[in-house]
Amino acid sequence: MAPVKVVLLDIEGTVCPISFVKDVLFPYALEALPDTLKAKWDAPEFLPYRAAFPAEHAGSQEALAAHVRDLMSKDLKISYLKSLQGYLWETGYRNGELKAPLFPDVAPQLARWREQNGVKVMIYSSGSVPAQKLLFGHTNGEPSDILPWLSDFFDTVNAGPKQEKESYEKIAAKHQEYPVGEWLFLSDNVKEVEAAKQAGMQSYIVDRPGNAELSEEARKEHRVIKSFEEIGDL
Repeated sequence: MAPVKVVLLDIEGTVCPISFVKDVLFPYALEALPDTLKAKWDAPEFLPYRAAFPAEHAGSQEALAAHVRDLMSKDLKISYLKSLQGYLWETGYRNGELKAPLFPDVAPQLARWREQNGVKVMIYSSGSVPAQKLLFGHTNGEPSDILPWLSDFFDTVNAGPKQEKESYEKIAAKHQEYPVGEWLFLSDNVKEVEAAKQAGMQSYIVDRPGNAELSEEARKEHRVIKSFEEIGDL
């Protein structure tokens, strides 16, 4: 195996619990949505978010809110929804209502890789890039803001769907100074790990508390870790 020069991280179920997204972030967005639509509907800052929705859902506040509730109930990862969610979460992060609960091993290991080995750490999540930056800028750790530790951010808009190998090829192509074999992708999602491997990256499954149970086949075919500490130095 080639030495690792870039660690590419999933977020949900990998660096923080799935429950934070489903039990904290999603309800916060739904609660904030009606008042935000009422206050910001015609505001220039909000128009790009509204305009990104299909026309049949962007014609009224009620139609847009109903569409958002429907998409979120199905946990659909659609780019215009993810962008709006990030907008809704921004107030919560900035006023201290929201803090991302990183798993205890995450921040120390990121600091270790970055400071001791010069490894680049990047993020690839279905959540929008602005939402990713809010999360890593407002964690429950010390320091709370670990954005300076991260070198780049990718989502389904600038990279593509997370279960397709072409998305990982596109990410690696943006940083051609690092051969694809020197990338390590960490995710709780087996299909994402398989896609990264097909693109030529090294990739491990991260098995965290609260994640879906892994099949015996997945455990046999892939390296499975419970903590970033198991990786150690790179």
